[in-house]
Amino acid sequence: MTPSLLSLLRKVDTPTVCNAIEVAQGKRGFDQFTRGTMQCSAPDEPAIVGYARTAKIAAIHPPTEPADVIRARRMAYYKYMAEAPEPSVAVIEDVDYPDCIGAYWGEINTSVHKGFGMSGVLTNGVMRDLGDLPEGFPVVAGSVGPSHGFVHIREIDTPVSVFGLTISPGDLVHADRHGALVIPEDIIVQLEAAIQKLLVTERIVLDAARQSGFDFETFETAWAEFEKARV
Repeated sequence: MTPSLLSLLRKVDTPTVCNAIEVAQGKRGFDQFTRGTMQCSAPDEPAIVGYARTAKIAAIHPPTEPADVIRARRMAYYKYMAEAPEPSVAVIEDVDYPDCIGAYWGEINTSVHKGFGMSGVLTNGVMRDLGDLPEGFPVVAGSVGPSHGFVHIREIDTPVSVFGLTISPGDLVHADRHGALVIPEDIIVQLEAAIQKLLVTERIVLDAARQSGFDFETFETAWAEFEKARV
């Protein structure tokens, strides 16, 4: 991924990237995105963009493994996140879903991961400490709650599922207040041009619709130009 593509991806929203992927693929039907409504800790901040570092957690029940095993896995998790190549995003599946109760993402954990240089978090689990989370590190989560419960790490560096989206370690993720998607590897080289083309062609209809005197005939003309331009 080039620096210019990374900069552009941070500026546009996830729906725009969804549409641009279809432009790059030359067809409709892209389906590597989350389903359902998610919560975003910083809806007005730039999108989260990065290569996935994955893990699974649980929190309803205390862990049954020995304490030293749990601690060793926790430290292995933090080492794994700290060594992530930038840009990176933490993608965490709470296996208690849909009954998640443990807020793994609060002021301390988000600050630690931001300090590691990560771009943000995508999880089907719980976040807390809203208002105290660090700027520039959005969390896109399944819910908001007050307690960490018995939260502990179950797995590291394995495929995870978040709101119907399967994400493997190393997948390129784009996420914001709308949800998240995985950018197919085979269209990354085309994506910047596809986004730019999409933004230009959408202006044809948007500019027409925002002018005074806009009517069906104006729309019909603009739509014909739009369809021609996006081919």
